[in-house]
Amino acid sequence: MLYGRVFANGYLNDGLAVQAALTAATSRMIIAADGGLRHALTLNLVPDLVIGDMDSADPALLFQAEQRGAQIQRFPADKDETDLELALLAAAERSCDPVRIIGAIGDRLDQTIGNVYLLALPVLSGRDVKLVSGAQTTWLAQPGEIIVKGQPGDTLSLLPVSAEVTDIVTHQLKYPLRYESLTVGPARGMSNVLLEHEARVTFESGILLVTHTIGRA
Repeated sequence: MLYGRVFANGYLNDGLAVQAALTAATSRMIIAADGGLRHALTLNLVPDLVIGDMDSADPALLFQAEQRGAQIQRFPADKDETDLELALLAAAERSCDPVRIIGAIGDRLDQTIGNVYLLALPVLSGRDVKLVSGAQTTWLAQPGEIIVKGQPGDTLSLLPVSAEVTDIVTHQLKYPLRYESLTVGPARGMSNVLLEHEARVTFESGILLVTHTIGRA
């Protein structure tokens, strides 16, 4: 399996979580979604693939990347998928696992939320796919057990994506949940705190959006 780094066209927002994603593993594939190319090149990383309609990629950077060996895959502007969606589909097609998405948060709230929704793409099911920004790592969790490794004092937020997430039990978190539910609306799952180097969360049904922040958020 290849360790996939996918660069989107939002803010690079470099930080501890981003650096951890960039330095992990050596067998890697780098994919830039359109204007995300600039982030890869800023970090002196040459993408294996640049994909999208190329409406936001600098032509000079595209030429530079192609000269350095990048494959350029162009799509029409009128398409059903966003450029980041195309990049994630390409990562799955190339058997990338895990995948870390960098630069997915930007000025447009709708696009940022849409980028988070992409974590639920069917082709990504069963893969370790996480969005990283600054000191934060975000992913979707299915029913079962979640293990979060970090440092005491780190922040952990659990937000329901489905209407209800049931029978949640937390271990080694400051504000415990004991066979309780989280529902869309109330913010009860926000800003919990790790008490040890490892926290554990189990739940019975629903989908959780998990965000781990290094340090206090």
